[in-house]
Amino acid sequence: MARTKEFDPDAALWAALELFWRRGYEATSMSDLVEHLGVGRASLYATFGNKRELYLKALERYEQGLLPDLLTDLARPGPALPGVRSLVRRYAAEATAEELRGRGCFVTNTAAELAPHDPVAARRVERNWDQLETVLHASLVRARAQGELPAGRDPLTLARMLLVLLQGLRVVGKASADPARVRDAAEQALALLD
Repeated sequence: MARTKEFDPDAALWAALELFWRRGYEATSMSDLVEHLGVGRASLYATFGNKRELYLKALERYEQGLLPDLLTDLARPGPALPGVRSLVRRYAAEATAEELRGRGCFVTNTAAELAPHDPVAARRVERNWDQLETVLHASLVRARAQGELPAGRDPLTLARMLLVLLQGLRVVGKASADPARVRDAAEQALALLD
């Protein structure tokens, strides 16, 4: 007869995500995970695989929580630019929020820490960025078609600039003690949409 799990894998995955997000991949040991999750090492390995596999599952969970919100915010009927502006301001606010201070973005952290030497992590980061760029591009194409964006503005180039800005806001917000630095950069970038 098969044993039932003595823990909730979904809750354990969220707890692992929180620990990895706060500490990073390299600074989190399997012993840290066992202690933080309150789950035996053998159970963790049996459920999630090794530390890297658990990290990648946590990254996937993080991404699942982001994209639906972005799609909802940017796909609202009517003018498109208010949704884009709201998204940029939301990233700036989150980047400077006291409760998230020092965390940054889990995807951006993965890009800096793992992507340079882990091809699977690099592909996951690229996939995330491709999705964000696609959503922004579609919104900007819609904005140009509706006359909100000047005809001479290239939606793809603007989407790429915003993608880089959003990732940069997360990095600077993680390390800077000056929230105005992030807010001012976001507002200056938004001025390019006028």
